[in-house]
Amino acid sequence: MDDDNQFVPEEVNKIVKNTIDALLSDITYETDKINQWSAKISEQCLSTLSKLKKHFKYVVTCSIMQKTGAGLHTASSCYWDSTTDGTCTVRWENKTMYCIVTVFGLAI
Repeated sequence: MDDDNQFVPEEVNKIVKNTIDALLSDITYETDKINQWSAKISEQCLSTLSKLKKHFKYVVTCSIMQKTGAGLHTASSCYWDSTTDGTCTVRWENKTMYCIVTVFGLAI
């Protein structure tokens, strides 16, 4: 099957990691800026993914959490075509925070 018709997690992973690194790598956690940072990461990932010109709709979620030792558990469920659609989750961290970005790719 053609890569233009398949969700390629490795390709998406690289885009997400590069986006997070560019925006958060030298930043210390600040509660007042979390909404801005998470929106910017989601929007930048979506923008870069759309430039791939693949026949997909994308859903991007971003969670940023201060490193305090607290746990975080999430779950999602999708009904899709497993031969074309897919998901990729990237967990990133620095000294003060975690950033978890999930991308869902749905073939059009």
